[in-house]
Amino acid sequence: MNITISPTAIINIRRLQREYDAAESALRFGLSNSGCSGYKYVLEFEENPTNSDVVIEFDSIIIYVEKIYIEKLKGSVIGWKETPFLSGFDIDNPQAKQPCGCGESINFIEEEKNEI
Repeated sequence: MNITISPTAIINIRRLQREYDAAESALRFGLSNSGCSGYKYVLEFEENPTNSDVVIEFDSIIIYVEKIYIEKLKGSVIGWKETPFLSGFDIDNPQAKQPCGCGESINFIEEEKNEI
């Protein structure tokens, strides 16, 4: 399982853990069925893994990933984006095939090519 976290995201994860009194919590990284393309990323703090989680450690950050999402999330880089109007996590996922136009959701099915 190859999930990495950018240095800027690590700094912000630690900051958010302090702000939300979640210093002992892990980061849940997953997917939910929603959005116009089919899936949205889930990033939230949780104290304990479930029986269906894979537990990953990256630079002292513990990450929980449900086994059913491992293939869809492998190779992902959890980054942090900072602009004058918005700041937050930015996911670079090589498995994602169809992002929606608004950038809020993704899909994993390659677009079928029509042959002429």
